[in-house]
Amino acid sequence: MIDLRASWVRAWRGIGSRTDSDATCHALVTRYSEPHRKYHTLQHLRECLVLFESVRGLALNPAEVEVALWFHDAIYDVQRHDNEAQSAAWARTAALEAGASPLAAERIHALVMVTQHTGSPGAADEQLLVDIDLAILGAGKERFAEYERQIRDEYAHVPAALFEHKRREILRSFLGRPRLYGTAHFHGTLEAQARENLRIAIGDPAA
Repeated sequence: MIDLRASWVRAWRGIGSRTDSDATCHALVTRYSEPHRKYHTLQHLRECLVLFESVRGLALNPAEVEVALWFHDAIYDVQRHDNEAQSAAWARTAALEAGASPLAAERIHALVMVTQHTGSPGAADEQLLVDIDLAILGAGKERFAEYERQIRDEYAHVPAALFEHKRREILRSFLGRPRLYGTAHFHGTLEAQARENLRIAIGDPAA
């Protein structure tokens, strides 16, 4: 079990913060604890941070990646389409107000924005963060099945037939990528399991 506060303090100080971080940390924990969340919760945040701890040495700017992980789902409303943009804006503003350099704040903003998963991340730290966020696709079968149930619960307001159609579209789009993970580490450790999970989830083992 990761110590959330220790992770937060280390990351916040690492980006050059000169202010007390308690209020921001509390605000983030409160957000991840919102009752409408079923997957994008503290469980997901902890899983991301635990993974990051194991690959921290791969990051060029580890404190920025860790801060971005904290903020990447800070705003999460299934009725909106700008969650990442709002989360990224909050991260940049908070970093600047804390005393981080404008360059660091912009990099953190960019890191959060790549979790939209609409394209291929370019920078090394962006690839690492995206791979951590998508590591759930390569989880063991039980955790992956739990993840699928959690996503369905988050979208409980969507009729079953529509949800299943849209969900299959999303999962097929991931499966259609030449590679799911940009870093050599995650490609080597999770790619095969992720593709198997996705094929099973869409009901087509041969896809």
